[in-house]
Amino acid sequence: MAAQDSTQTQELKNYPPAFELAVARLLGDEGGYVDNPADPGGETKFGITKREYPKVDIAALTRAEAIAIYFRDWWQRYRYSELPGPIAAKTFDLAVNIGPDHAVRCVQRALRACGRRVTEDGTIGRATIVAAGAANQLALIAALRAEAAGYYRTLAALERGRRAGGDREFLNGWLNRAYE
Repeated sequence: MAAQDSTQTQELKNYPPAFELAVARLLGDEGGYVDNPADPGGETKFGITKREYPKVDIAALTRAEAIAIYFRDWWQRYRYSELPGPIAAKTFDLAVNIGPDHAVRCVQRALRACGRRVTEDGTIGRATIVAAGAANQLALIAALRAEAAGYYRTLAALERGRRAGGDREFLNGWLNRAYE
């Protein structure tokens, strides 16, 4: 265990503390290599999919490489660090699973549920950042979890209409992720 902790500490060297916490949580959800034919992402390791990264050897991807991808292509690119800590971590986690646009729309719907008037445009802009900072954080995280669960339930229902069984096999895991 100590060797694993030391390796994980080295992998997270030089990243902002908020990102370190968020990516550690994300990697706890994502796990190792999977090639499930029912998953539209194809080969997946640490949440990195062949569909999104066709030039990456997914099976050989290291944890440190996945962390570097998440920092560069997700955390920095989509401005998650500009949201309050727990909201940033939850939005980042959701974005990896449902896409950045849908994750931010869940945040914006949650903000509206907390009485904050924001446009639901799927981007982290000034209005979303200010509203997230001003909102009651406990109410916002609860509303964000509910929005995420609603998204997952809708997705599973829609996919059932497109293909036999749809995404039903993933729904329980998605709901666990939404509520954590």
